[in-house]
Amino acid sequence: MSSDQTRSAILAAAERLYADRGFGDVTLRDIVAEAKVNLAAVNYHFGSKDELIAELFVTRSLATNRERLNELKAAEEEGGGRARIEQIFRALVGPTLRGCLGPDSEGSTAARFMIRASIESVPPIRRIKNREVDHLRRFIAAMRRSMPGRGDVELYWALNFALAMSHHTIREKERLTKLSEGQCDLNDVEGIIDRVVSVSVMALAGDETKAKKTPGKVAAR
Repeated sequence: MSSDQTRSAILAAAERLYADRGFGDVTLRDIVAEAKVNLAAVNYHFGSKDELIAELFVTRSLATNRERLNELKAAEEEGGGRARIEQIFRALVGPTLRGCLGPDSEGSTAARFMIRASIESVPPIRRIKNREVDHLRRFIAAMRRSMPGRGDVELYWALNFALAMSHHTIREKERLTKLSEGQCDLNDVEGIIDRVVSVSVMALAGDETKAKKTPGKVAAR
């Protein structure tokens, strides 16, 4: 194989194994056996297991973030530079949920890898998540334009809760299916997105109502 083919084979083999078995149970020797290359090739192209995991995660995350930003851009263009808050939340959580849930996606290697990345806390992925926040700042900026009267703290919490709801739904889909005895349809991805968006918008609306009712301190009794 050429150098590029070798590198691609390693990435594909690693993603399959991590998706199937998790990060802790897969060794570099497992990966080279699956890819039909030697250990020196992994060291040459990636340097370590952590760097290999990081590259896989970054590649998948970039694709998701690009889709998010494209949806956000379209929503803002439609609104003349100011998207509705519902559209902003939809652009934020939609690509992740569509990529990991539903019969067309959840069986794919890419989806199963990203679900593993969400469930298992491994240092290289944790470092990337904590460092790569620039695309989320663009969502906060869009939220400011959409709701200019709201404070930044409320917007940051709302964005965090929207992301948390989507990731928790992906991680705990089997438990929710069992708990609801199948009544919660995890294949209805657009319906799930609607629910996450609705709750996120209600959280912001609730903060606004509370702020109007309690403009100052309540007198002590």
